Amino acid sequence: MLPERQISEITVKSVLNPVKGMPFRWSINPYRGCSHGCVFCQAGDTPILMADGTTRPLEILRAGDEVIGTVRRSRYRYYTATPVLACWNTEKPAFRVILEDGTALVASGDHRFLSDRGWKFVTGTEHGAMRRPHLTLNNTLIGTGAFAPPPTKNDDYERGYLCGMIRGDGLLAFYQYDRPGRAHGNQWQFRLALTDGEALSRSREYLTHFAVPTQVFSFQQASGAWRAANAIRTHARRDVEAVQRIIVWPAEPSPEWCQGFLAGIFDAEGSWSQGILRISNTDPRIIDCIVHCLQRFRFAFAVEHRTPNQVKPITCVRLLGGLREHLRFFHSFDPVITRKRNFTGRAVKNKRLAIVSIEPVGVRRLHDISTGTGDFIANGIVSHNCYARRTHWFLEEDGVQEWSSKIFVKANAPDVLRTELRRRTWKRDEVALGTATDPYQAIERKYKVTRRILEALCESRTPVSIVTRSPMILRDLDVLTELSRRAAVTVCVSIVTTDPRMAREIEPTVALPAQRLRTVRRLSDAGIRAGVILAPILPGLTDDPANLDAVMQAARDHGAHFVSHNVLHLGEVTRDAFFQFLKERYPALIPRYLRMYRGKYAPDAYRADVGEIVDASKRQHGIQARRHLAPPAEPAQLPLFAG
Repeated sequence: MLPERQISEITVKSVLNPVKGMPFRWSINPYRGCSHGCVFCQAGDTPILMADGTTRPLEILRAGDEVIGTVRRSRYRYYTATPVLACWNTEKPAFRVILEDGTALVASGDHRFLSDRGWKFVTGTEHGAMRRPHLTLNNTLIGTGAFAPPPTKNDDYERGYLCGMIRGDGLLAFYQYDRPGRAHGNQWQFRLALTDGEALSRSREYLTHFAVPTQVFSFQQASGAWRAANAIRTHARRDVEAVQRIIVWPAEPSPEWCQGFLAGIFDAEGSWSQGILRISNTDPRIIDCIVHCLQRFRFAFAVEHRTPNQVKPITCVRLLGGLREHLRFFHSFDPVITRKRNFTGRAVKNKRLAIVSIEPVGVRRLHDISTGTGDFIANGIVSHNCYARRTHWFLEEDGVQEWSSKIFVKANAPDVLRTELRRRTWKRDEVALGTATDPYQAIERKYKVTRRILEALCESRTPVSIVTRSPMILRDLDVLTELSRRAAVTVCVSIVTTDPRMAREIEPTVALPAQRLRTVRRLSDAGIRAGVILAPILPGLTDDPANLDAVMQAARDHGAHFVSHNVLHLGEVTRDAFFQFLKERYPALIPRYLRMYRGKYAPDAYRADVGEIVDASKRQHGIQARRHLAPPAEPAQLPLFAG
């Protein structure tokens, strides 16, 4: 049983949830969350990769911010922008994870990172209540590694930025004229025209800091493939000469000047597309300065010379090292143009970083966020937040604090349900109980929310169907019997194999098949319409005709009224955990699963073949009745390796 501190009682305004596309119109879930809830939290100063390519400390993120997460397509992960859905903090024992490149991550023991063997908790045990996939010194984590610290934006940085920007894309000129009636007609001109407002605003801000006022004007209207451009300018001699002094080449550039220069020249002349970061120019002095600054910060690069269409030669400086070094460039120098730092669609394929140490650092205040993709990038490492949190935003109360250490008990659900069932519009449609989480998880022993819901349904003569893997349902046999007499009851017990060894491997905290089969027998003997869900059928593990037939025969022998089946599907939630299970227990099956599960579902032909085997076995054992409900929809698949 879970500790009291992991249970949170909440009140709800409605209990009956409308459902579309299923044989039943309504569902009820007495609990929100599951007994495997966990706290995925980290130190507040952990840098998080934002959607614009910058970083921001975890503790200052707010709902609505855009960060980088990942999505899985076929066998690979890709970076994508995703919104922050909620933020919270808690105090817990923390651990520091050190990687071979010096990356440091401070997180709770219940946090999960993406490793070479799937998602893993920071801490765990091989046996007992804390048995779970956890990090060891044999693991490597996936990502780019630690983010570089941002530059110090002092006067030198600003001078360097303006030097790179203006020399790369600006106009700074002096025109000498004779003008009758005046000593001269000389003109001084400074102009900087850009299609990206971010760089223009930064340049104007820095010039203002050096007491150089400029005017903003429209330089070019959008037309066809040409984007609109704005510009800043000044014609005052004093100001133009001040600009000339600001962008003078320093004899001994400081580190901050070099950082600013590389940011400015990249905003002016750089690009990042198709995984290539380059800066191009025709001025040898500018190229020499780029090379010097990159060498100063130990970047590897290639210098390429081109002569497009026989015009003036162009020199390109191309940064080497892939995404890891590109990120280091952006974070070390901070160019400002967002469109040049678009991560969406880039593959997560950087080197894997070995774990050097995992050590406790005492109780810390830790922070966490939940995102639309269920993950985010923390100090370069793919970091998980619980997928199930996304189903909790419909709770009309402040339930996000320490959510992942709690199961939400809908304490007032039976009373609210009675009110809903008394409405004149209620037609006594069949209600499905426990479509998202098992209604008979461990805390039901104490709270009895499911039992009280069944009593309310019985009073209103409302038919119900229940999906569970727990023999605890027998506790409510009296209510179920009366409800069956007044309306109708269908109980579906999940059994994927009769082999206790296999069952223990794939469902380590669930009652053994023999116990669940005895539950079917007792329900059936009591007059309850009870059956077996043969799901999820696992290719190469439980899809053998002999295993399917054994489940069918056991179901018949224990009085099952029906047997339905469902082949494993691997959504974003279960895919990593299941492949980790295969790596540890059945590595020879991995190629088969990679071929079969290019998406969420097994091939249609495979599912059809399994269906024929199951149907033939049903006919052989005389199980022809159908359950009231179709197999659960995709979100309701009973989770693997769960209690």
